[in-house]
Amino acid sequence: MSKFLKGTIILLVAGFVTRVLGFINRIVIARFIGEEGVGLYMMAFPTLILVVTLTQLGLPVAISKNIAEAEAKGDTKKIKQILIVSLATTFTLSLIFTPALFILAPYLSETLFTDPRTHLPLLAIAPIIPIVALSSVLRGYFQGRQNMRPSAISQVIEQAARITLIAVLTNMFMPYGVEYAAAGAMVASVIGELISLIYLVTSFKLKKQFRVRKKFFKHVQEGKSTFHELMGVALPTLGSRMIGSIAWFFEPIVVSHSLAIAGVAAITATKQYGALTGFAMPLLLLPSFITLSLSTSLVPAISEANSQNNKKLIEYRLQQALRFAFLTGGLSVVILYVLAEPLMEVMYGSSNGAYFIQIMAPFFLFYYYQGPLQATLQALDLARAAMINSLFGSVVKTAVIFLLASQPSFGIKGAALGIVFGFLVVTLLHFATVLKKISFTFYIWDYLLTFASMGVSGWAGLSVYNYFKGDLPLSLNVIVSCVIITVSYTLLVIIAGQIKKEEMIRVPVIGNGLSKLIMR
Repeated sequence: MSKFLKGTIILLVAGFVTRVLGFINRIVIARFIGEEGVGLYMMAFPTLILVVTLTQLGLPVAISKNIAEAEAKGDTKKIKQILIVSLATTFTLSLIFTPALFILAPYLSETLFTDPRTHLPLLAIAPIIPIVALSSVLRGYFQGRQNMRPSAISQVIEQAARITLIAVLTNMFMPYGVEYAAAGAMVASVIGELISLIYLVTSFKLKKQFRVRKKFFKHVQEGKSTFHELMGVALPTLGSRMIGSIAWFFEPIVVSHSLAIAGVAAITATKQYGALTGFAMPLLLLPSFITLSLSTSLVPAISEANSQNNKKLIEYRLQQALRFAFLTGGLSVVILYVLAEPLMEVMYGSSNGAYFIQIMAPFFLFYYYQGPLQATLQALDLARAAMINSLFGSVVKTAVIFLLASQPSFGIKGAALGIVFGFLVVTLLHFATVLKKISFTFYIWDYLLTFASMGVSGWAGLSVYNYFKGDLPLSLNVIVSCVIITVSYTLLVIIAGQIKKEEMIRVPVIGNGLSKLIMR
């Protein structure tokens, strides 16, 4: 098994576990602090992402790419210098941006978010900045060496620690007000990330080929050329991520002000935004652990193939990633679209936000493609083009949100439509950019077969749900319907040959048997 496939599988397993734990976190938060508390949490969170993006400076992708290239040449000295320069850069930036968030928190909460209660969550999350900055460098180091295990395990540890603390802290602070409970959820995130960083540092020390502290400052002083090499990839990547982070930062601001124009009160707007971003979006983003795993593995894998000028291998790996993203994303879309309302009721105790899922789910197939395509552009030294695509998409998204959400006839639905329209534009632009660099074959028949599998499995799941409705408890009916959709969809795509025989044979225990069902 290649390093690419092995690394992807490790990240997929860890990503799945992390998503499951993340959903448990969401459920706990929703049930303890409700839509209003989730709204406060989600209004503050984009600010954190923006500051962390500035602190990371786009280095994780650059580290992964440059270390993969140095690893291919066996240049251990270069690997050490890349790591040291990156650590010094991100730690210095975190010392600037962490106090800046503390200072700006009152202005952000009272003026931009129009809800002063976001002040406490902003203060509570600020200490996570230097922790995330350092852990992202170490993850980039391991990913560049195509050793995905430490990154994968650290994600699971972080979520497990958070889920242990989140119920305790939100319950502890809830009597003081919903804003204190939201701040408690933020504190749980900080502690979880800190425990994850401790694990990464320990893993590095156990497996390191060199001592970081030895001649640390000498490497920093001599690392000017390495710094410039890193910035050649990092800055365009930063630009792309900054665009996304800035757009996300302005999203709650634009939504709250647009809803105010539409005549929606601030507290109601916070609740509606909480239902959209805290309830519906996590479900829609479920398959993103797959695309994130694929994207993380694609950067070093395609960088390696590109350095060897192996265009066939580049296309093959991209085709693999996109096919897997489409197949898994298709299953998610069917389940979410067909069972939106009962799923929300079972998970959050409220069906508020189910209509967001049904509006947005079909378009999320394009979103699941976006990660692998962006990773490919970064690996092909087209990060600048990816940045321009992201900028255009973000401008379109923000404009559509404002135009629609400010209309009373659309309201918060306008925000949902703006979000999906934005990533639809970005994905199509990424596709167009990739096609300029490499040859790419579209297998139309395969797509049609997958859409047919989605339609049939969705009909089967809905029929089963309606048949048992009222006779089975809601949670059991949802589980049975999900199983029916999953099994029927899986069998249909296997029979239709959307999963190749050689790929199915690698699946432990059941692979050999299922491979016999594949017609081609």
